[in-house]
Amino acid sequence: MHLDQKLVDAAVAQLERRWPVGEPGGAAAVYLADGRILTSVGLDNLNGGVSLCHETGAICQAYTLDERVTASVCVYREPAEGRSLVLPPCGICQERLALWGPDVQVGVPDPASAGGWSARTLREVNPYYWGSQFTGDGSWPGFAAHTS
Repeated sequence: MHLDQKLVDAAVAQLERRWPVGEPGGAAAVYLADGRILTSVGLDNLNGGVSLCHETGAICQAYTLDERVTASVCVYREPAEGRSLVLPPCGICQERLALWGPDVQVGVPDPASAGGWSARTLREVNPYYWGSQFTGDGSWPGFAAHTS
């Protein structure tokens, strides 16, 4: 499954279920290879060191289910205007998603597009992925390399 408006809408719906209008908040959604959508929110905590990204829950659930993630999007509600923005994955979430390879699509801000976002592969977002230095031929490390 490719990143599309349906996946963005699922993340926004999760955000709206979790946080009342007017409050800042975020949520994420991932597509599994079979077309199912998993959603999650970040774990906020007084101790910022134990907080988690919005994508983490859905990524862990996909891994628990032994399902392949094909696309991921994270959204954030801007409290002042009440609009939802697509956020690019942080470096840690890029690492988490790298488990499923360089062709996983992620949402990134794109003011030139109609929805204000576009889809990019992990390879496009991170063309110099560090893990490729350990594969012998410079290719993106596969699932087995990430889980060994």
